[in-house]
Amino acid sequence: MQRKRINSSKLRSVGYDEATKTLEVEMSNGQVFQYGGVYPEVYRRFMAAPNPTAFFDDKIAEEYTAKRA
Repeated sequence: MQRKRINSSKLRSVGYDEATKTLEVEMSNGQVFQYGGVYPEVYRRFMAAPNPTAFFDDKIAEEYTAKRA
């Protein structure tokens, strides 16, 4: 899955597969996690968020189950 670099102290890059609704997040320490069942609108809002770290903490990490990739 292709990931896009993002401007965040906690997160390095984010990828999304719309077909499987899988969000992939690379943390600044190099760990990669996948979150299933993420709708395209959530991904779009994440990528457009003025503070990606806060959006991730509030809307992704608390709402979806992480799986190490």
